[in-house]
Amino acid sequence: MVNVPRLVIAAPASGSGKTTVATGLMAAFSERGLSVSPHKVGPDYIDPGYHALAVSPGASGASGAGGAAGSAARLRPGRNLDAYMCGPGLIGPLFAHGAAGCDLAVVEGVMGLYDGASGQGELASTAQVSKLLRAPVVLVVDASSQSRSVAALVHGFASWDPEVRIGGVILNKVATDRHERLLRDALDESGVPVMGVLRRADGVTAPSRHLGLVPVAERRAEAVGSMRELAARVRAGCDLEALLALARSAPALDVTPWEPAVEPVAPVATTGRPVVAVAGGSAFTFSYAEHTELLTAAGADVVPFDPLRDEELPEGTRGLVIGGGFPEVYAPELSANEPLRKAVAELAHSGAPVAAECAGLLYLARSLDGAPMCGVLAADARMSGRLTLGYREAVAVGDSALARAGTRVRGHEFHRTVLEPGAGAAPAWGVVHPERRVEGFVQQGVHASYLHTHWAAAPELARRFVERCLVERCTA
Repeated sequence: MVNVPRLVIAAPASGSGKTTVATGLMAAFSERGLSVSPHKVGPDYIDPGYHALAVSPGASGASGAGGAAGSAARLRPGRNLDAYMCGPGLIGPLFAHGAAGCDLAVVEGVMGLYDGASGQGELASTAQVSKLLRAPVVLVVDASSQSRSVAALVHGFASWDPEVRIGGVILNKVATDRHERLLRDALDESGVPVMGVLRRADGVTAPSRHLGLVPVAERRAEAVGSMRELAARVRAGCDLEALLALARSAPALDVTPWEPAVEPVAPVATTGRPVVAVAGGSAFTFSYAEHTELLTAAGADVVPFDPLRDEELPEGTRGLVIGGGFPEVYAPELSANEPLRKAVAELAHSGAPVAAECAGLLYLARSLDGAPMCGVLAADARMSGRLTLGYREAVAVGDSALARAGTRVRGHEFHRTVLEPGAGAAPAWGVVHPERRVEGFVQQGVHASYLHTHWAAAPELARRFVERCLVERCTA
């Protein structure tokens, strides 16, 4: 049984202020000395970076250890809860794994409360996740263009699904004291208490670009300052005691925490644990914490490196994981790091396992917007004006260092780039929904694709990858 107090921060629609409120609450509660576990509904990579900053010691002005688990437990990554990619059955276990030892968990929703995977009912919606977690919901309402109508809106959301418990409302973008009184009077009749009011003029925002917010890794010093302002704003405008009481009203959750305990790869004599290098830094910020945990559980030593700054791969690298991010923003700098590009190409041509997703795919290409990349793949990438976004179902077309032929996965695409050609002679995946096509590249040990996947739903991917690292080490 899991007894972590928890809240889901939702909204009627995107743009209402969920990220501002959720991140501000994480920072404000952390500032009070609570150990806070941050979570995000859906596949988003950027918001969890801000969540992790919000609960890190010192980021919001917090000065010391506190809560049941102490300061060390607050060094936590933001974790995703995606019922499409991982399946509804893993939501509770993944939550329990991330929130272990915490005093409070705050879960930021996605889009509108009842919006989920297109054409699949409530699947992957914030509402579904709130029900799976048996967590009360706080509805963030953009009140900038309404007064009494806010009561009808809240009533509609609260009554739509009786299994979703909306325990409070936070009013965002409120103009004046008079506007606040009108909103509070209207909501008195709804039966849903107002737990916070944030004024329109108090905005604390992060800069955005073609795929949303600029990640924390690209503006950490500035983000720390903004986080302190945000914590102060939320602390002044929200009833933290009422919100904490609501979180503590969540019933026990009857789940077993997920463990990254894939069957370890049997060590080969004299080889030890293979080093798996994982790209990071400002250009490669998209990753799920569970991937590193699974690789480690399978028997690898995971070592991060920064393709913008490091001219060599980590010593002893036997496998390479390059996740998503913004290589298009840093194409000149990535291209200028010729020693590392050559090292990556040499590793790939040696047959070592290389798993690349989206940004990693572009980095392995011949060029990106005309700037030379690693040249592992006979393909060229460029920015486009079209956003490719959505969930995908796919099957492995053939055997690779990552997946056996026929392996089925659910993933997500999110990019404004185009790769020509989009698939090699041996594609990585055959997409079967929502359209049928092949995409990506498999050659030697390389598996490169636009598709983001969540390995918690397919831990055999991590085990196979580490196994191939050992095999390649023995045959090198």
